[in-house]
Amino acid sequence: MAFQVTIPKIGFSMNEGILSEWLAEDGAQVTEGEPLYAIESDKSTNEVESPATGTLKIIGEIGETYEVGTVIAEIG
Repeated sequence: MAFQVTIPKIGFSMNEGILSEWLAEDGAQVTEGEPLYAIESDKSTNEVESPATGTLKIIGEIGETYEVGTVIAEIG
C-alpha cells in the first residue's frame, strides 16, 4: 500500500506553501526521516522529512503553490 506525502501545516497561520525543491529523484529509494523536499511558507523555507521508507513517486511540481494537505507524492 502506498503512503501519501502531503503538504504539512508549518506554523499556525500556514494555509499553503510553494514546493521549492525535491531532495530525492522520482523513482528513488527513500528512507523514513531523511530530507525529502523543501517548502516555502510565508516566513521561511523548511525541509520536510520522508514519512515512510520505499520508492518515491513524485506528483507535485517544483514552483507550484499547494494547499496544506495536498498530496504531492506517494511512497510505495
